[in-house]
Amino acid sequence: MLDLGEKARPRFGSAVMLLSLSLGGLAFSVLQSLVAPALPAIARDLGVSTADASWVVTAYLLSASVLTPVLGRLGDMMGKRMVLLAVLGLLAAGTLLAALATDLATLVVARALQGAAGAIMPLSIGIVRDELPRERVSVVIGLLSAMVGVGAGVGIVAAGPVVDHLSWHWLFWFSLIVIAVALAGAAAGVPGRGRRSPGRLDLPGAALLSVSLVALLLAISKASDWGWGHPATLSLLGMGLLTLPLFVRVERRMREPLIDLRLLRPRGVWAADLVSLLLGFAMFGTFLLVPALLLLPDGGFGVTVTEAGLFLLPTTLTMLVSGPLAGVLVRRHGPRPPTVAGAAAVAGAFVLLTFAHEEAWQVLAAGALTGAGIGLAFAAMPNAIIDAVPAGNTGEATSVNSIARTVGSSLGTAVIALVLSEGSGLAFSTGFAVCAGVGILAVMASFFLPARP
Repeated sequence: MLDLGEKARPRFGSAVMLLSLSLGGLAFSVLQSLVAPALPAIARDLGVSTADASWVVTAYLLSASVLTPVLGRLGDMMGKRMVLLAVLGLLAAGTLLAALATDLATLVVARALQGAAGAIMPLSIGIVRDELPRERVSVVIGLLSAMVGVGAGVGIVAAGPVVDHLSWHWLFWFSLIVIAVALAGAAAGVPGRGRRSPGRLDLPGAALLSVSLVALLLAISKASDWGWGHPATLSLLGMGLLTLPLFVRVERRMREPLIDLRLLRPRGVWAADLVSLLLGFAMFGTFLLVPALLLLPDGGFGVTVTEAGLFLLPTTLTMLVSGPLAGVLVRRHGPRPPTVAGAAAVAGAFVLLTFAHEEAWQVLAAGALTGAGIGLAFAAMPNAIIDAVPAGNTGEATSVNSIARTVGSSLGTAVIALVLSEGSGLAFSTGFAVCAGVGILAVMASFFLPARP
C-alpha cells in the first residue's frame, strides 16, 4: 500500500503540473488573438479610432518580444518555477486591469503587463525537460506547443459571441478565470528543484535587444497605418536593423550573455527558428485572411462574427490532435519528418485557397489542413531545440524560437493587411498565394532539421 501511495503522488503532481502549464500557455495565446476581432467594439466603447485602439495589440506584441528572452534567461538562472509564478502573476494582474479598464491608456498598460507571459512557453518547456522522464518529454512538449495554435484559434472563435452577447470586458474576465486556475496549479504542482545556470543578467544585451525588437516590430505592426514609406516607419526599421548587429557584437564579448549565440549554431536550433518565423507568418495569415473573407458581404460569405469563428473550429481541433502526435513522431523518427509534413500541409492549404475559396467546404478543408500542419510543426521544433542545447540553456534557446514566431506573425499580419488594403477583386487570391509561397519556403527550411532524434 505504501508503494502505491508513493507512486500515486508523483503521478498526481505531474498531472497538476501539466494542466497548469497547458492552461498558462493557452491563456497567453488566447489573449494574443482574442482582442483583434474586438477592436471595433473597443474603439467604439472607448471613443477612439480603430487605428488608436490597435495599440492594445501592439503593446502586447512588443512586451512579449522584449520580456520573453529576459525572463527565459532569468528562469535558467534563478529557477523556472519562481519566474513562472511571477509571470503568471503579471498576466493575472494585467488581465484584471484590462477587465476594469475604462480608457485606452489603462488598457494599453494592462496589455503590456500581459505580454510578459510570452515567457510561459520557454519556461514550461524547461520545466518539462527538468522534471519528466526523457521518453515523455517529446509528447508533452508537443501538447504544450499545440496550445499556442489552439489558443490563437480559440481566441478568434470566442471573441465574436462574447462581444455580441456581453461586452469586450468579458473577454478578460473569462481569461482571468483560466489564469487563476493555472497560477494555483503551478504553485501547487510545479517543483522547484529544476536545473539552474547561476550568473548575472546581461543588462547591456537586454537593452540593445529590446531597442532592436521594439523598433522593428513597431515599424512592421504600424506600417499598414503609417505607410511603408512614412519617415517614422523607415526610421524605426533603420534603428532596428542597425541595433541588431551591435547586439550581436556585445553578446560575443560578454562572459554571461543574455543569449549565447553559440546556441544558435546547431542545425536543430537555427533551422527550427527559421521555420518558426515562416510558419508564424502563415498562421496569422490564416487568422487574418479567412475571417476577412468570411465577413465580406460582396465577394465573400457575408456571415456574422460568431459564424466566422465557427469556420475556424476545424483548425483549432486539428491543432489539438496533431501536437501530441508530433511528439510521438519526434521520439520515433526525429524532428524533421513531422516538421516537413506540417509545413507541407500548411503550404497545401494555401495553394488550395489560392485557386478555390468560393465554397464553404474549401475553407473548412484548408482550415483543417492548416491546423494539422501548424500543430505538427510547432510541436516538433521545440523538441529539436532541446535536443541540441544543454539543459541549463533551455530557456534562452526556446525564447529565441518564440521571438522568431512573434516576428513572423507580425510580418504576416502587416503584409496581409497591405494586400487586403488594395481592395482589388484578386486581393484574397493574392494573399493566399503569398502565404502559400511562405509555406513552401518553410517546407524547404524544414529539411535542414536533424533527421534523427
